[in-house]
Amino acid sequence: MTSVKYIGMDVHSESISICVRNSVGKIVMECVIETKGSTILQFLDGLRGDLRIVFEEGTWATWLYDLMKPHVTEVLVCNTRKNAVRNGSKSDRIDARKLSEQLYMNNVKSIYHGERGLRMMKELARSYLTITKDVTRVMNRLKALYRSWGIPCAGNEVYAPRYRAEWLAKISEASVRRRAEHYYQQLDGLRPLRQEVRKDLLAEAKKHKPWKLLRHIPGIGPIRASVLIAVMQTPHRFRTKRQLWNYSGLGLETYDSAEYRAFQGQLERSKKHATVRGLNKDHNHDLKDIFKGAAMRASNAAGPLHDFYENLLAKGRKPTMARLTLARKIAAITLIVWKKEVRFDANYLKPQAA
Repeated sequence: MTSVKYIGMDVHSESISICVRNSVGKIVMECVIETKGSTILQFLDGLRGDLRIVFEEGTWATWLYDLMKPHVTEVLVCNTRKNAVRNGSKSDRIDARKLSEQLYMNNVKSIYHGERGLRMMKELARSYLTITKDVTRVMNRLKALYRSWGIPCAGNEVYAPRYRAEWLAKISEASVRRRAEHYYQQLDGLRPLRQEVRKDLLAEAKKHKPWKLLRHIPGIGPIRASVLIAVMQTPHRFRTKRQLWNYSGLGLETYDSAEYRAFQGQLERSKKHATVRGLNKDHNHDLKDIFKGAAMRASNAAGPLHDFYENLLAKGRKPTMARLTLARKIAAITLIVWKKEVRFDANYLKPQAA
């Protein structure tokens, strides 16, 4: 019978602490190796049986996953927020032991690290999102600088090159004006770079069939469709729409306490619950931005989704809750279109369809 080994790895930039358990959970090996590809593969070659490995999500996770996946039975990347590895005493050796123990007990909440064919899409999407955030930060710094000197700067004219001299002239202090010039130089460097990355991302996205289907969903433009593919990678990760809602930060959570009260010597359930409702906080922020942005755009443009939004308002739904419902509906439709490889249909707006 083939033996199973449960391997926990606590990974750092220069070293990896390893704990190996056998099929009955007994520690059979502990060691520390260098964080180097050849050293890791040499260590794996020295082991026999079904090798199951777990390590925490971090800077090295993608590289390690791709490196070890072809050589072992299973590789899991641990979600540190949902695993009790951090509790109690901490050291590299203790963390490796806890990881291997969680793996042996099948108590690891893993993070998806599949679809190697989408690596280019993932990296280009990360570049685009990062540079877009950098552009936004510089633009915010510029407006904050003007406002700090009592200069109103509503709108986008403050960023336009042809009005730049006029805006700089409003700053009386030479040192502050020089600082603003540096921000403008930074903005001028980032904007062309963002357009270049955008062009590369769209060119890569056109190679993937789901991109054309997702674009037909109202509110999902070329960039949103591209980032959707890069972030989700495959719709089959999500068995139901509610799993996608939770992953996207659109899942409703309720918090209740003190449900019972004493009445005439007996405990009875309180009729008025102090229930607090909110969205789940542990989620993918990029995906949430996509669906919220798509809902905002679809609610303001003529079409079936706009009509769906207006119907919600007519029923007395608040605008914020109506947009949330629309965002959840767009996420559900995305799952249908992508899984079934079909074009968008207004019938998907019916409750029984999505």
